[in-house]
Amino acid sequence: MAIKSSILETIGQTPTIRVNHLAPEGVEMYVKLEAANPGGSVKDRLALSIIETAERDGSLQPGQTVVEATSGNTGIGLAIVCAQKGYPLVVTMAESFSVERRKLMRFLGAKVVLTPASEKGTGMVRKARELAEEHGWFLARQFENPANPAIHENTTAREIIEDFGADGLDYLVTGFGTGGTLTGISRRMKADSPATRIIVTEPDNSAIMASGHVQAYNPDGSAAESHPGFRPHPMQGWSPDFIPAVAHEAMAEGRIDGFQPVGGQAALEMSRALATREGIFVGISAGATFAAALEVAKTAPKGSKILAMLPDTGERYLSTPLFADVPEEMSDEEMAISRSTETIRFDAPAAAPAVGQPAADAEALAEVQETVSEHAVVVYALEWCEFCWSVRKMFEDAGIDYHAVELDSVAYQQDNHGGRLRAALREICNAPTIPQVFVGGQHIGGATETFDAYNSGQLAEMLEAQQISMAATAQNAYSYLPKWLHPR
Repeated sequence: MAIKSSILETIGQTPTIRVNHLAPEGVEMYVKLEAANPGGSVKDRLALSIIETAERDGSLQPGQTVVEATSGNTGIGLAIVCAQKGYPLVVTMAESFSVERRKLMRFLGAKVVLTPASEKGTGMVRKARELAEEHGWFLARQFENPANPAIHENTTAREIIEDFGADGLDYLVTGFGTGGTLTGISRRMKADSPATRIIVTEPDNSAIMASGHVQAYNPDGSAAESHPGFRPHPMQGWSPDFIPAVAHEAMAEGRIDGFQPVGGQAALEMSRALATREGIFVGISAGATFAAALEVAKTAPKGSKILAMLPDTGERYLSTPLFADVPEEMSDEEMAISRSTETIRFDAPAAAPAVGQPAADAEALAEVQETVSEHAVVVYALEWCEFCWSVRKMFEDAGIDYHAVELDSVAYQQDNHGGRLRAALREICNAPTIPQVFVGGQHIGGATETFDAYNSGQLAEMLEAQQISMAATAQNAYSYLPKWLHPR
């Protein structure tokens, strides 16, 4: 556990974990948890390999922009590597992939260019190539780049052999996205652990590798066409609408021992089962891989050891069907647990408010009156209050300039200045809550009253009287509230 010189040294060396509750009797089942990589997926490995290989051969110059097509995980991995190494990153991604992925990449500093879902994976790849040619950017080419399978041959496969020994693993089950994991691992395993059978799993409605159709390629190794057998499926990052050149190598050299199709519903169910029965939190493609491994186990000889590659974490699937049946509100059972004690309940009266609030002093009252008279729009707020955030965001989107008084900020702590102003506001507004909003010296109210004024047009009229224009928007002001604050 030596101190790491950068986040990049934490990529790889992911754990192999025994499955204790879901494995059928008579076989040993294991998973390799690639979610343990810093970016939460197996694609961190190829991202590091592609960038460092390009640095060594000179195809990537200092400060040059990197561009790549991704379903999300490669983009997240590249964003981590590029952030550490100082390269701007642009990714292209079909709009159908989960919103979490684009937010994560943008949070890590990448620019995300969406492509129409109708253009599928080949469309986002073509867009990345066009951008690279137009701007002179470095194209990562994960689907053709030999640095992709090389990292799996040199790290992932070695880790597996170290865990099981040269002849200890009977089956390795993996899906494919770029094919890097499949091809790199199969190279090493066939050389150093030849008894291990490599099983490739695909969506049952989109089993393009098992179809026998020969994928056409361009001279640069990129896919020349969308595979005619492709159909949409829920396993994001798995099985694009073409067989990547990287994956084709494993097929062409006969390193695949079998195919195991898996259905989308089975993938969802097994992802949830891994979470609730084993405490292993992974995504849909990982659930699909494990579901396929369970099918392999049905016909495997007694005593077999089976390893399933689990490519990513479940956190980037919150907006997908994987979480569709996970409620935000309490279930009947949870509500019954809440009701089993008398207090701190949504369906019981709140405790009586504290009495003896400090009285407002004349100086604080005068300061509030002076502030609201000097500024056209005043918001008395708390820096980290969700209601205050919502009002601020609404004002910012509407282009409303306002004066904020941050009552809980460091500047208002001396001599309880903020507390004294709150006491004055309670007396003036006849309300204890924050925020409190004033326009043209007139008190509107707290967040709810301000939202109502915004929705009804009253706020626009009051601002117009102050010669302040408001950007037109049809958005309901209450939509600015965080989900847990939406009116019940």
